[in-house]
Amino acid sequence: MEASTSFKQDLLLREYGRNVQDLVNHILTIEDRAERTRLSQLLINLMAKLNPQLRDTQDYQQKLWNHLYVMSGSQLDVDAPYPLSAMEYLNDKPQRMHYPLETPKFKHYGQNVELLIQRATELEDEKEREAAIVSIGKLMKTLYRSYNKESITDDVILSDIRQLSKGKLNMDLAFIESNNLFESNVSGGSGRQDNQQRSQQQNRGGDNRGGDRNRNKNPRSSNQRNK
Repeated sequence: MEASTSFKQDLLLREYGRNVQDLVNHILTIEDRAERTRLSQLLINLMAKLNPQLRDTQDYQQKLWNHLYVMSGSQLDVDAPYPLSAMEYLNDKPQRMHYPLETPKFKHYGQNVELLIQRATELEDEKEREAAIVSIGKLMKTLYRSYNKESITDDVILSDIRQLSKGKLNMDLAFIESNNLFESNVSGGSGRQDNQQRSQQQNRGGDNRGGDRNRNKNPRSSNQRNK
């Protein structure tokens, strides 16, 4: 068995395998155009069974004919129901990924927070800008706590927002602190629930301890009475 000298080219579409490629090469040797067309249609039906996931895509029949044209090396001359395309993009190398080279000024906030602040500076409506500051402040406080495991004050968050926005975003610090605008409602609610559950458990535990003491005392008193 001799290895193919054009192994890379023959298996350009690996999902169809070597046998389909050999059939394509055989069709190219047939001189009669009508016979080539008939055999090509039969091969398209076989390719549809070998690659059934294409049926979920739009114009899958045209894609099959294009695949057949690619495997023929753009030499297939038949009466196809669709215009054949070699799809040269299959031979192109994948586009190079561009990774951000700039590091965020505050690592605990990340690059996305800086992007959000940049978008907030573009808002013209004053109410929308204040709402954006509050939302970003909540996010920054949550990220800081998860990164440093420490508490942070609202004045530090507001100062970082001013710095990242180059002074374009600002709010009244007293108004923020009095209304707890940078505090997450979810975390605050869960904290209250935890405190309530702890207090209830302590009360229950106290009642149980008291009950146990009473139970322990009752047998003694009954024994004394019996004596």
